[in-house]
Amino acid sequence: MGGETSAVTLDTTNIYVEAAFWWPEAIMGRARRYKFSSEASHRFERGVDFESIPEHLQLITRLIMDICGGQAGPVDDQVVNLPERNPVQMRLQRCQRILGIAVTREEVGRIFTSLGLEHTVADDVFSVTPPSYRFDLCIEEDLIEEVARIYGFERIPDVPPVAQAKMRTEIETLRGPHVLRAAMAALDYQEVVNFAFVEEVWEHDLVGNADPIKLLNPIASQLAVMRSSLIGGLLANIVHNANRKQSRVRVFELGRVFMRDASVLDGDLTVAGVNQPMRLAGAAWGPADDEQWGVPTRQVDFYDVKKDLEDVLGYRASELVCIADAHPALHPGRSARLELSGKLVGWLGELHPRWAQHYDLAHAPVVFEVDTEALSETSLPQPRELSRQPVVIRDLAVWVDASITYSQLLDTLNDKIQSDATLGIVKDIKLFDVWRDKSAQTVEKSMAFRFWLQGRDATLDETTVEHCLARLLEALVSVSGVRPRA
Repeated sequence: MGGETSAVTLDTTNIYVEAAFWWPEAIMGRARRYKFSSEASHRFERGVDFESIPEHLQLITRLIMDICGGQAGPVDDQVVNLPERNPVQMRLQRCQRILGIAVTREEVGRIFTSLGLEHTVADDVFSVTPPSYRFDLCIEEDLIEEVARIYGFERIPDVPPVAQAKMRTEIETLRGPHVLRAAMAALDYQEVVNFAFVEEVWEHDLVGNADPIKLLNPIASQLAVMRSSLIGGLLANIVHNANRKQSRVRVFELGRVFMRDASVLDGDLTVAGVNQPMRLAGAAWGPADDEQWGVPTRQVDFYDVKKDLEDVLGYRASELVCIADAHPALHPGRSARLELSGKLVGWLGELHPRWAQHYDLAHAPVVFEVDTEALSETSLPQPRELSRQPVVIRDLAVWVDASITYSQLLDTLNDKIQSDATLGIVKDIKLFDVWRDKSAQTVEKSMAFRFWLQGRDATLDETTVEHCLARLLEALVSVSGVRPRA
């Protein structure tokens, strides 16, 4: 592959024969990079024998002289930097364990001798010095492979592995990711898997994260930061489907988010300074139900998605509390932070009108995002005896200040029931009506509660029922300042 000036012709009288050793690391990948493959590159990148170069030069010279005649000059052998052939140790016990056969020390020594591998043995540990032409012998497993190759793979019996069978009990109070996925799929949500790296503008606009974790080598210029929320990816999925004339979309994702946290230390599954919690997020857009003749079409709202989240929580749904709060991605009047047993676990709300208009969506989707750690913990159902007595249903309507929420009144009622043993007959409480008199110019609202009461051993009489409702009304008046509605 030389040029015209270095070519050999019939007029050539002097020939300089050159042979060299090139380090494999210096040659690897160069032929593919420059698209200039040759036999020399193929050999050198795998390693050649550097000790036999002078011998090969003499053999080449002798062939030239036998065929063409002439006189040989001196050999100029320049040794600059050659690889060191450090001994590699192999434990006989580990060799037997890896191969699964009781190969003897004598047979292993015979195999190494047949391969021309100089070795010594001390306490069943072979110390092998690789020859100059064996660049593939670097670690203990390389020597074990040579033993298996010469011993014969067909002589190694096919024996199934033997291990201790330990029965592990499944913790019933923990739910894994597969259970959460199945619960979401049962609610008519489809799972999506989005990139963990997102557009930086998503972090600024939808999360309010001014300092996201940036990638050193992003796969695309727009995917330059790690996500700290799953909402942006789900919103992109909805926009993608809406642009393709899909009128109803339900999607969810279970994945990790990445946030800066100086308290996180480096470990087997952690990176110093980076918190990587697992989150479950869902988004619903379009009609609440599939189009049909029996149900009027209406757009999905906050309470539809809240009910889906409660279904996923299951037994712990009663512990979920929605507190009105603001989020950069959500509607300021239709969003809430989610607390479970007094701990912040996520957010739920309708997408902010600004972003709905920005992404050209006819209706704002409703989204939620919660920590899977909170969803994974559940409680075992506690069985109890069912009463055979009839259920008594009573309604109670009160006027209350518009600033007081239903959850505050419900907490007051539950606290009163827990503190008064005579109110144990109250089995359930529901809010079934909220009404405001717009013409009266009042700041009050009417809230109507329905109570289910049931005795355990005897049928409830009217006196007991009225006494119970009076005690509950008294608690509402003393704590929240309500007044009965006529």
